[in-house]
Amino acid sequence: MRHLKRSFLSLISSLVSVTAIATTALSTPPPTPDQEVACDILVVGGGLAGSATAYEALLAGRTVCMTEITDWVGGQISSQGTSALDERATQRSLLYFPRGYLELRKRIEEKYGRLNPGACWVSQACFMPYDGDKILFNMLQDAAKKGKGNLKWFPSTVVKEIEVTDGLITNVTAIQHEPAPGTPPLNTEPLSQIIEDAYSYEDSPRLDKTIIRFNPPSPPLESENPPLEKGAKWYVIEATETGEILGLTDVPYRLGVDERTPFEPTSSSVSGAPYCTQGFTYTFAMEATAEPQPHKLPSFYQQYAPYYSYELERLANFNLVYTYRRIHSMNPDEQLPGNVREWPIYPGDISMQNWTWGNDYRPGSAEDNFIFTRNQLQAMGQLEPGDWKGGLRTETLERGEENAIGYFYWLVVGTTDSQLGEGVKKPHPNHRYVTGLDSPMGTVHGLSKYPYIREGRRVIGRPSWGFPEGFEITEIDISRNDFRKEFYQENLSSEDYQALWTGLAGLELPALLSGMQTVEETNPKSRATIYPDTVGIGHYAIDFHPCLTKTPPEAPGNTEREGERLGQGAAYPFQIPLRAMIPQEIDNLLVVGKSIATSHIAAAAYRVHSFEWSSGVAAGITADFALKTGIKPYELVDDLPLQEPQLEVLKKRIQETGNQIYFPETSIFNNSWEDWK
Repeated sequence: MRHLKRSFLSLISSLVSVTAIATTALSTPPPTPDQEVACDILVVGGGLAGSATAYEALLAGRTVCMTEITDWVGGQISSQGTSALDERATQRSLLYFPRGYLELRKRIEEKYGRLNPGACWVSQACFMPYDGDKILFNMLQDAAKKGKGNLKWFPSTVVKEIEVTDGLITNVTAIQHEPAPGTPPLNTEPLSQIIEDAYSYEDSPRLDKTIIRFNPPSPPLESENPPLEKGAKWYVIEATETGEILGLTDVPYRLGVDERTPFEPTSSSVSGAPYCTQGFTYTFAMEATAEPQPHKLPSFYQQYAPYYSYELERLANFNLVYTYRRIHSMNPDEQLPGNVREWPIYPGDISMQNWTWGNDYRPGSAEDNFIFTRNQLQAMGQLEPGDWKGGLRTETLERGEENAIGYFYWLVVGTTDSQLGEGVKKPHPNHRYVTGLDSPMGTVHGLSKYPYIREGRRVIGRPSWGFPEGFEITEIDISRNDFRKEFYQENLSSEDYQALWTGLAGLELPALLSGMQTVEETNPKSRATIYPDTVGIGHYAIDFHPCLTKTPPEAPGNTEREGERLGQGAAYPFQIPLRAMIPQEIDNLLVVGKSIATSHIAAAAYRVHSFEWSSGVAAGITADFALKTGIKPYELVDDLPLQEPQLEVLKKRIQETGNQIYFPETSIFNNSWEDWK
């Protein structure tokens, strides 16, 4: 393979006076590891879900190994730059969050003397990404001390190979990298320029590698604490941002748009569209200045300029966009006008940018999709032993980087608008693009260390009663959509339309099935599905950043995939069932974060900060419980809907630790969810 050195490097060279070095990744047998490391729980991915897993496991006294492709913990709040907590008003007003998430919010407030030092309006908590990393890492260290656990932290590390024997992961081989002698620090060049090198076992002119093999702990000596006769010796947690471990182990998973069914009735595709995932975003920070700044035209700008837009007329205001995710305010205590378009911007204010028709990059075809499908991985050989390279398209990653830098130039200099036409966009030159290892993003190039990922591979749970093809959470489990709209009768067969309402009927299902009442007489349930195996909670709207129709995304006149936003809208407060975290085929792997078993539409709600934390909580406590009892997680749910006594013990333990698995007054008889918007 080769590192791509397109015109993007000319800009980076001017910023940091460095040129990325081309390397060749060779496919070789697994070499002898440089280190052998044992742990009770291996967490692959240091984002919010992975960190929450580690937090709870450390409090339980476990030895936790945690790997992360970047050198920061926190994912969304740090390395991905989206340090603006996405929360729903009702849940926030009740502070109905897991204990670790509440501790995180508390420490942010203590750090700044306020929860919202950026005085942003998208959230009640907007802050610096580099502080997200520091605060969260300190939390993990304190959890280890309190619980007498042991945290083994492996930054700048990727997983290369996983050995599975008799349905159990027996060891995991990873590669940790650091700058080769005489080369610049990490985070000098953007991710696209080193990611392929990072997955190669061999040292390169740019990176020195350490090969690490993770193993379960050795059995205790003699008869002291003898090992359980059954159960797994350790647990591995899939906490990556793209579902990388699902791709590497090749367990069943889904990617992109699902086919239209009675459970996913608003799907934009009759047969499915695996290349269409939600857009990813390279965030960046920009600082307001007293004087106009010089702005150099990026050599690639004209390629991406046809894409940029304020999107909607009501959003066509620079102050609105800037203060939306302002992460540092020079006057955080100022009494602000009620209209955000009138909020002042002062020199020294810093804004983080994350905008749909801006630095979102939204490919949707087989030629440019970001996350490779199983068929693509198989065709290029990445599923062969030792040939895994991360499962991502490097060219698309690089175009996302260029698109983001071009968006900054458009914000400060541009006068075009792809959606609203001429005369809308005005220049705003009194701003600078913030770069440097001590900058909010912690990178010399100024982009986030890793793109903000909204959707990756989604595991398919195990077949069970009611789910013959594998468990998943679907649109109708959470959506508040009006399913009486003509769209559904026009686009579903009569049988599927009847099946849709069978899934929506709730307590009126017996009357509907018996013929005592018709679909037209049936009222849909006014809550999310209640799961007997709930182990966590979440609440957010079904929110889409759809893929685009043409290739490449920046093609002039491009449009969003038709029908993708039809499923968008409010959702009921929802639960995280344990079955959504258990993959097929491997018994000691648990899945957290955006890769749990959800449909494409449901995933658009199951992707925000507090949900990620809640799923990680469930994994950390479940893994500890499984190690103590010798009961594998799938054995806790394999007899549902019959009673599972040990599942009830686990659920009680999660609640006793200060972590919620139900929203207040959750009941099949409770229909009062109107305030939960």
